[in-house]
Amino acid sequence: MIWNAILLALSAIRRNVLRSVLTVLGVIIGVAAVIAMVTIGNGATASVAAQINNLGQNVLILMPGQQRGPMSGLREQAKLFEESDVEALKSDITGVRAVAPTASNSMQAIYGNANWSTTVYGVDNAYFDVRNWSVQSGREFTEAEIKNGGSVCIIGVKVQKQLFADQDPVGANIRLQAISCQIVGLLAPKGQGGMGMDQDDLVLVPLHTLQRRITGDRKVSSIQIGVQDGSDSKTVQNEVVTLLRQRRGIQPRQEDDFMVMNSQEFLTTMTSSMRVLTALLSAIAAISLLVGGIGIMNIMLVSVTERTREIGVRLAIGAFDNDVMIQFLVEAVVLAALGGIIGITIGLGASYVGCRLMKVSFAPDLSIAAIAFVFSAMVGVVFGFFPAQKAARLDPIEALRHE
Repeated sequence: MIWNAILLALSAIRRNVLRSVLTVLGVIIGVAAVIAMVTIGNGATASVAAQINNLGQNVLILMPGQQRGPMSGLREQAKLFEESDVEALKSDITGVRAVAPTASNSMQAIYGNANWSTTVYGVDNAYFDVRNWSVQSGREFTEAEIKNGGSVCIIGVKVQKQLFADQDPVGANIRLQAISCQIVGLLAPKGQGGMGMDQDDLVLVPLHTLQRRITGDRKVSSIQIGVQDGSDSKTVQNEVVTLLRQRRGIQPRQEDDFMVMNSQEFLTTMTSSMRVLTALLSAIAAISLLVGGIGIMNIMLVSVTERTREIGVRLAIGAFDNDVMIQFLVEAVVLAALGGIIGITIGLGASYVGCRLMKVSFAPDLSIAAIAFVFSAMVGVVFGFFPAQKAARLDPIEALRHE
């Protein structure tokens, strides 16, 4: 009986193809919008997580000053860290895998007739451990180069492309303004980092080289701490804050003049925010399904009026009320389900294009597609019930008299 009802529903839909398409347009738009929002949102969340993990897994980042708001910078009066702070963190904090002090300065990198404006970072070899970053060709710094401030550097692939094109840069000498240094290594590519920063656009030199020959001081602008596997990063973070408050002479009632960013907490916060935003946008998009359901109910009521005589004939030759009700209910469900299938197809296509344009990973969630299809069918059941009930309650004699 159900199969016959489905065939009758498809026959009725074919008789009025344009009207049927317009009827389920709300369902199509609703399902497509939900699929697109969820898929693009999942891709963006995965992309953000990957960018944060690129900064290093289970990492604490220490910076001087306090951020006053989402768009504000660090306080200018906050003093930078000392190298003695780095040694104290290495010796006094448990659960630390590596401590990487960093200082930086923006400058021109020059090779022959090519030049490129980039950021030069002064680091030691702990930087590669904390950032989980390898040298794809060449080598890291030697202990003598780090201690004595050797005239050597390691460059990122963006700097390589700008200065050397496809040539191997290892062994060549570049100038960092007035300083000449030999390239001893080329970093493996990392791609985009947090806030859209290109992590491959950098030059690394030994920390003492930057301090002595560029900045002229012994200050450290940031410290990155790699937490040991199995250690609680929050506990390590609390110990770091306590130690730095003591070393910087901060009184109990005074606020910190430095920040400690926990990569795991930041990752959790960002992904949670992205999921909430995705859910909110999907809920707004799902309102179209309600509009589509109202459209289906409206057209089904019109259909009952148009086919009153047909219904009367069926009832007169022995069809039961339930038969007529099922016929119209199935027709509404088939309309909504077809709208769901079309909406899923359009939604996946739109999300694929959107992910490519936004340069995020395309990660379709088939469970969301299944839920959207079932929900669209339920819309047909809910909004098709009243028209189907109205058709089933028609008086056969009155229906046969209808013109």
